This record gives sequence, structure tokens and C-alpha cells, in this order.
Amino acid sequence: MTEPRAALRPARRPRGRLWIALCLALGFTGAGQMPIFKRYYLADLPGMGWTADYLLLHTLHLALATVFLVWAGAALGAWLVRREALTALGGWRAAAVAALALTGLARALKNLPDVWLAPGVVMAVDWAHLALALAFGALGLAALVRGTGYVR
Repeated sequence: MTEPRAALRPARRPRGRLWIALCLALGFTGAGQMPIFKRYYLADLPGMGWTADYLLLHTLHLALATVFLVWAGAALGAWLVRREALTALGGWRAAAVAALALTGLARALKNLPDVWLAPGVVMAVDWAHLALALAFGALGLAALVRGTGYVR
């Protein structure tokens, strides 16, 4: 007999595994934009030279973020239609996704030629995006360990 929570484990479904892979890829490409891969010699490993290419990592991060936003938007739409109750961790994770999306959009907007943000605002948005990504990862890991999904 299986435990009732086992059906909710996101890592046991292919869609949940893809979501985790997408989030890990976003974390990897996001971290790579803070030139740590070259500094800590990851880019010197065979086959990892591409990790030192900022523009490639930035473009890949934006493409993955687009998939992330579409996926999260589809999940939000499905949730609104079904009106399921969120788990406690699911609520925190959904809030982290929304905040990550907002700070990510602010980071993308600051790169437009007609948009100017004060340096303090840029730094606050950058730090907030990084902190939210770490929080989202920690919440996701907690949900994976506890075996809970977003909805009950």
C-alpha cells in the first residue's frame, strides 16, 4: 500500500522532473553570469569551456526564463480553473516564483536602452533576485524531502 503523499511527489512524475531540471538549469546559467565559472576553473574542465561565455549564458538564461514563465503561467491558469488548495510549502514556493518573475523582469528591463534605474535600485533588484532564487531552491528541496507538491 502506498502512502497518500507519494502521489504528490513532483520528482516521481516526468513533468515534475522536467520542472526540477528547468530550475536547476536556470540556477546554473544564473550563477554563471556572476563570472564564477572562469574564476573557479570550472570553465577549464574538458567540455565546460562554454561556461565562460557570458553572452551565451545570458541568452540561455533568458530562454530558460521564458520557458519558466510560460510553465508557471500555465500552472497558475490551471490552478485558478481547478481552485485547489495550496499546501503551506506550495504557497511559499508560489510566492517565490512570483517574486522571482518580478525581479527577473526588472533585471531584463534595466538592460533596455530607454530604461534607466538608479544604481542602488539595480543592486537591490540583483540581490533580491539572487536571494529569492536561493530561497526558491531551499523551499523546493524542503518540498522534495517532505514529499509535498504545490497543491493538496
